[in-house]
Amino acid sequence: MRSTGLHLPRGTTANARYALDIGPETAGWTYSGLRVVELAPGGSHTFATGGSEWIVLPLQGGCTVQTEQDEFQLLGRDSVFADVTDFAYAPRDARVQIASGAGGRFALAGAKCERRLPARYGPAPEVPVEERGSGTCARRVRNFAAADTFPCDRLIAVEVVTPGGNWSSYPPHKHDEHRPGEESELEEIYYFEIDGPGGLGYQRVSPSREGGADVLAEVRSGDAVLVPDGWHGPSIAQPGHDMYYLNVMAGPGDDREWLIRFHPDHTTGGYR
Repeated sequence: MRSTGLHLPRGTTANARYALDIGPETAGWTYSGLRVVELAPGGSHTFATGGSEWIVLPLQGGCTVQTEQDEFQLLGRDSVFADVTDFAYAPRDARVQIASGAGGRFALAGAKCERRLPARYGPAPEVPVEERGSGTCARRVRNFAAADTFPCDRLIAVEVVTPGGNWSSYPPHKHDEHRPGEESELEEIYYFEIDGPGGLGYQRVSPSREGGADVLAEVRSGDAVLVPDGWHGPSIAQPGHDMYYLNVMAGPGDDREWLIRFHPDHTTGGYR
């Protein structure tokens, strides 16, 4: 079963440009990517989008995002636990500069794509926020770039905040087969942050096929878990420490859609 390399502790993918850098080549798949760039006060970062579309999502702080023709001022936020944030979409085959007067941390959620869509600004008040599940499975989902909320070519991305002691990504579900109208094939990255010093969580991925992904990871702030296939969930937050994760997804389907199947042995508790 594949487990090696699916849990990426903080710093294991860092390089001179990024605190976290996961591309299709790193993950061993085709589409999904995620980077985290950290800027000192007055700092800037320039990158070429290449054959991918990207969303610049503030994790902490605000910034200016500039392409060849457009400039967007992102107010950002104090932390991922504070609230939703505004964001900017950058198309493939573009050059992008991120600059921050006060400094901060910014996620770049990306996906290999074919179409070149226009650069756009995503206002925070327009991000749909969903209260999902109930009781100890309650969590808050920020659908900033869900398949039905913000146009992209292939990229799907959402944020989830799970209160301390709760489960999310539950019941376990999967999207690793193309089944029209029932399930879509999507590669997925989970990026975690835990509120409070010493906080941790747990992420489970169980096989849906012979030799498939099999992970039980203790995750901390800055960690990532790759989900190439398999039933993923639950995501478990330590009591007293809220857990945040950013999901980045993309796949080969002609239609950009998030269709999932639930594990047949788990049928209660809401989903995701």
